[in-house]
Amino acid sequence: MLEIKDDFYIDKKPFKIISGAFHYFRTVPEYWRDRLEKLVNIGCNTVETYIPWNFHEPVKGEFLWNGMHDICKFIETAKELGLYMIIRPSPYICAEWEFGGLPAWLLKDRNMRLRCSYHPYLDAVKKYYQALMPKLVPYQADRGGNIILMQIENEYGYYGNDKTYLEFLADVMRTEGITVPLVTSDGPWSEAVFKSGMTKDTLATGNFGSGGKWQFEQIKKFIGNDKPLMCMEFWNGWFDAWGEEHHRTSADKAAAELDEILKYGSANLYMFEGGTNFGFMNGRNSGNPIGDVTSYDYDAPLTEDGQITEKYMLFKDIISKYRSFDEIPLTACINRKSYGEIPCSGNVSLFSVLETIAEPIHSAYPLTMEEADQNYGYILYRLNIEDNETVNDIFIENGADRILCCRNGKYAYTAFGDSLNEKHEFKEKQAGGVIDLLCENIGRENFGTGLENQRKGISGGVKINDHRYYGFDIFSLPLDEKQLEMIDFNKNGCSDGVPAFYRFVFNVAEAADTFLDTSRFGKGCAFINGFNLGRFWDIGPQKRLYLPAPLLKIGENTLIIFETEGKSSGSVFLKDTADLG
Repeated sequence: MLEIKDDFYIDKKPFKIISGAFHYFRTVPEYWRDRLEKLVNIGCNTVETYIPWNFHEPVKGEFLWNGMHDICKFIETAKELGLYMIIRPSPYICAEWEFGGLPAWLLKDRNMRLRCSYHPYLDAVKKYYQALMPKLVPYQADRGGNIILMQIENEYGYYGNDKTYLEFLADVMRTEGITVPLVTSDGPWSEAVFKSGMTKDTLATGNFGSGGKWQFEQIKKFIGNDKPLMCMEFWNGWFDAWGEEHHRTSADKAAAELDEILKYGSANLYMFEGGTNFGFMNGRNSGNPIGDVTSYDYDAPLTEDGQITEKYMLFKDIISKYRSFDEIPLTACINRKSYGEIPCSGNVSLFSVLETIAEPIHSAYPLTMEEADQNYGYILYRLNIEDNETVNDIFIENGADRILCCRNGKYAYTAFGDSLNEKHEFKEKQAGGVIDLLCENIGRENFGTGLENQRKGISGGVKINDHRYYGFDIFSLPLDEKQLEMIDFNKNGCSDGVPAFYRFVFNVAEAADTFLDTSRFGKGCAFINGFNLGRFWDIGPQKRLYLPAPLLKIGENTLIIFETEGKSSGSVFLKDTADLG
């Protein structure tokens, strides 16, 4: 068992934690062992992962523990390879992950207060921990397992100072059988931030990307000189947002920073491998309305698809200065392949199949996505305009995040960012007919104090000709596997400028990793055999979506693209290289 005194100790001997962050939920489980073997070979003795609440309890009271959700299998695989584990199961994880890991259904409560002592929130956390903690308890180091540390919250000092809340989390973990040491993590450069995230009987650690000696000196001021120093997140790269450049961090500089950190304390590489924000699980930081890209490559030592980089080799040399280790053989043979051009075998507009794939909810007023019991994807609000009213303009009160308006099945305008709060005038003044408002959840904020304002869809009203209009048909479009199966590609094809589905069918004799080139399309998401590969957007920087081999079938495969901007192509390409910009 790990003991925390003036240093970390295992079996009474000093132990320098050299860990790598690897998120099981961002990599298909068939590749977990490969990535962990490469973690062993870089010289790490520990692996760290978050556990995202929304990944395991997407519907209140319904838990997922199989496949990509099998945290026990992940822990067991790490143990088989001789790796210790740091588990960060905080209700909130940040991690550039949708809503920082919090489940969207919390926001169905219009009075919800998050990350504080609001009893409905605390009750939800407790029920989640009562399901999760018993799965982790047997794997603790003091019970013969490999979990040596667990975190109670994440960068809480940036959010608040409710010590009662932090103590509640620790108490619930202890009550549910967690006996290993507990930690917190915050930025050391602000005393107010760092101390707000600290609580009794836990070790405070720091998150930073440079200046290890100075950062550790700061931490000493807050925790004293009689405790070990650890960088819980050594930021050796960074994440990307749509419309920005792909971030790169010099391998030489990152290696030098790692050397300085390990000279004075322990470290967790954030990230060792970033992986992929499959589905609609990318987050967005506060103040940025645009959202993070699908790839979480992070310019880490391993690429998004597990390739060894220059940074990996330099880090390996640095780590070898601080501990000796034996390399192990890699057990997987993972290949990349270009499958070439694939022609479109069918397309259909969203409006042609809308009432086939979604049953409308009738409501006098708009319901938010959460009130409609929907977490992710799109939600469409339809208004049937009275024949005696000519529509001149429209104003949406409290709409999120990006709204595409169509009038009688034709594109009218898109509201996004600042234009969400503007009145929009229709070019053609018509009486009667239909107005469709397609709202996209581009990702709930994962950082900042605006978490309680992350309801999606329309949470206010819709004003037409300066008065509120009532009587909505609301269509939930999570675009899950069940909904995709209901698309009838024999219906009318797509029209210019409106959202549509495109189908591509191809055969595979040998499954290999590949990359879907989305550069011919505008904005949307892609699905392979019902699995959501994530979002694409022609503003970049990412131009291709990673498609791991285990998602392909030997024989026939079906790719479906949902595109919202009316920009499309008669074919797609599957290529053997990534393009992150």
